[in-house]
Amino acid sequence: MARLRREIGKAFVGQGAVVDQLLVALLAGGHALFEGVPGVGKTLLVRALAKTFSGRFSRVQFTPDLMPSDITGHLIYDMKQERFRLHRGPVFTHLLLADEVNRAPAKTQSALLEVMQERQVSIEGRALPVPSPFMAVATQNPIEQEGTYPLPEAQLDRFLLKVLVDYPPEDEEAALVRLIAGRGSGETLDVSVVEEILDPERMTGLQRICAMLRLDPVVAGYAVRIVRATRRWAGIRYGAGPRGALALVRARRATALMAGRTFVLPDDVKQIAVAVLRHRLVLEPELELELRSADEVLYELLEHVEAPRN
Repeated sequence: MARLRREIGKAFVGQGAVVDQLLVALLAGGHALFEGVPGVGKTLLVRALAKTFSGRFSRVQFTPDLMPSDITGHLIYDMKQERFRLHRGPVFTHLLLADEVNRAPAKTQSALLEVMQERQVSIEGRALPVPSPFMAVATQNPIEQEGTYPLPEAQLDRFLLKVLVDYPPEDEEAALVRLIAGRGSGETLDVSVVEEILDPERMTGLQRICAMLRLDPVVAGYAVRIVRATRRWAGIRYGAGPRGALALVRARRATALMAGRTFVLPDDVKQIAVAVLRHRLVLEPELELELRSADEVLYELLEHVEAPRN
């Protein structure tokens, strides 16, 4: 995992927390929702990650006229052979970048939902599995909301993490400018410097190892208490459901594995809990009027839920 970070850092400068959360989502076999302003390197980050394990990468720009078949694929009639031929869509890949996912209508979003949940695509009654490992990374722009279709809570719940990508610090931005200017490649997404250190089969093996890490019942109970506390916390209208508790367990196993441990600590839970739960909450209107964020509420909640001491 340290080598993966180093290789990604050759193309994507800084933003260590963002890189770690993306790796957590991949190791846990989940999907990530990135929210950030344009031009902070989200596409470059995902392409660099795909290069590290020789994975296939596809990018789809979501637009209001995008059809489900544009994502999943469709049957084409071959007049020469007089039969239908399957044209596979961009979802048949290892890393799928769904750019500005909230600009597509609900019907198209639901097509992405099936492949995220089932790891397969249904075309004309045929169930076609996607390659393994598979991860969808969706992005949305928090600034422009005109002409968008907000993701419903049921679809947001399918994302393991919601990652907030902010502007980089000044020193990291300066290093980025020097790196890109030194290559003379303009604004092209150059990942040629990233070395391939894994293959898809070994990455799938890492996911299996992650799923088998030892989980103490006391630590599992701590995760459940955190999720249940979101359902009765002042200012939260709707808290996280059982899928939130399962996601928290999966993500913290990945956090422990990245730290080089074969067991999960309570600190792993607190470290990743906000990214796992921030998109699973619906705040009361009063808090939204006060410009309170889900992150602020979660940090307060985590301070009040007692962690295991033994």
